[in-house]
Amino acid sequence: MTRALSPPYETLPGPATARWVITCDHASNRIPEEIGDLGLPETDMGRHIAYDVGAAGVTRHLAAHLNAPAVLSTYSRLVIDPNRGEDDPTLLMRLYDGSIIPANRHATPAERERRLALYHRPYHNILAQTIAATPKAAIVAIHSFTPQLKGRAPRPWEVSVLFSDTDDRLSRALIATLAAEESLCVGVNEPYHGHLPEDALHRHGLRTGRLHTLIEIRNDLIETPAQQKAWANRLAPLLEHARATLKEPIHG
Repeated sequence: MTRALSPPYETLPGPATARWVITCDHASNRIPEEIGDLGLPETDMGRHIAYDVGAAGVTRHLAAHLNAPAVLSTYSRLVIDPNRGEDDPTLLMRLYDGSIIPANRHATPAERERRLALYHRPYHNILAQTIAATPKAAIVAIHSFTPQLKGRAPRPWEVSVLFSDTDDRLSRALIATLAAEESLCVGVNEPYHGHLPEDALHRHGLRTGRLHTLIEIRNDLIETPAQQKAWANRLAPLLEHARATLKEPIHG
């Protein structure tokens, strides 16, 4: 099989003059038909290990609010993680937050290559095309994180901004804008560091010189459609304000 039975991405249209492109690498917990069963119970597929809970809804509302195109994955990160480089050892997760992923535990190099060809590369191809078609757009990646990993301390941040020190222009501006909000606990490169070699923003932001940032929202705050819409409505003007404070020229 050289193509997935259904596209490994969903695109939301936007004008070529858009100032933003919104991405959601971990939008779905769907297991494609051609993959079959990963061997996990349904309860695990509903957890944060399978997708970023609430992130897709925030992405859709944010794209509508900003009149921006968006690209969302349509398969679980446990099939193959689109926010990892092709050589990353966690591209096919074998163990995540206490759960073993049986179908990945003994995945062969051939199976890894099959999933790269069916899902990972097509996702990045459409992402590159969408960004190229919007030369003035900054990239905003929407993710969510669980309030607490098993056996770990609770995570206090409500929202966090992740970035690479190589290019923190938009991220630093957004952090300052978020910090001005009352009663909002803002993380900086929490609960993860904001850069992995060849991850999505490395490929499409750092390499291209585009303004970019990654926003992580604690997933208990975006469980419902109403919460997702409220966060998108809150973030949209903050992003516009943050970008307006920048003096650097826009590349790309």
